[in-house]
Amino acid sequence: MIVLPVLGKSQPYNVNPSKIIALGLNYRSHIAESHSVKVRGFTEEIPAEPILFPKTPNVLIGPGEPIVIPAFLLGYGFEDLRTDYEAELAVIIGKKCRNVKPEEAFEHILGYTCFNDVSQRNIQTGDRSGWFRGKSFDTFGPIGPQIVLHEDIGDPQNLRIQCRLNGAGVQDSSTSQMIFTVKDIVAFLSKNFTLMPGDIIATGTPGGVGRIRHGDAVEVEIEKIGVLSNPVVEEWR
Repeated sequence: MIVLPVLGKSQPYNVNPSKIIALGLNYRSHIAESHSVKVRGFTEEIPAEPILFPKTPNVLIGPGEPIVIPAFLLGYGFEDLRTDYEAELAVIIGKKCRNVKPEEAFEHILGYTCFNDVSQRNIQTGDRSGWFRGKSFDTFGPIGPQIVLHEDIGDPQNLRIQCRLNGAGVQDSSTSQMIFTVKDIVAFLSKNFTLMPGDIIATGTPGGVGRIRHGDAVEVEIEKIGVLSNPVVEEWR
C-alpha cells in the first residue's frame, strides 16, 4: 500500500487498489513509434476500442523509491535487454461503478495522479500470453507525488504531460492527444469490469518512450499534479 497526500486535504489517501487496468496505444504519437518499440501486438493501426492490459498491485511504489530491474532477466541471454519508462495520467476510482455512461463517468472518479508504466520489452515481446508479465514486475508502477481530486483538476483532457530522464526531456505532450478520453475509458471499462473504489486506470503514454538503466533518474510531470521522481537500480549491480 502506498500513502499519498491529497491536494488541499489534511488526510492522506491509502493507495490500495483491487486492480490496475492500463491502456496501450492511446496516443497517436506512441503508435507512430511502434517500429522502435518492437513489441508484439504493437502496430500502427488506430484502435477501434481501448487496448487493455493488467498491472498487478505489487508494481506500486511511491515517490523516491527505486525502480528495480530484476536480475533473473540476465538468465535469458537477451542480446539487447530493454526496460522502458512510460509517463501516464492515472485515474483513481472513487465510487463502485458498473455500466456507467460517459456523461456519468466523472461522478465515479476520486482524482488523478502521475504514473510510470515501466515496461520490460523483451518479456513483453516474447510471452505468448501477452503483455501481462513484462508490465507487472515488482516496482514497475511508480505513482504520485499526490492526488488531485476531480473537482480540483479542471479539464483532465487539457493537462501537459512530460517525462525527463536524468534531467533531459524525453516525452512532452498533452492529455488532449488521447485517442480515448478519460470519461470514455471509464465508461468502457465499467462495461467489462465492476470498478471498485481505489482502482487505478493508467490512461496510456505519449510518444518518446525509451530505455532506463542502472543509475538513471526518471521524472514524470503532469500539469496541476506535480513531479513523480524515481531512481533506477539493476538488481545485479
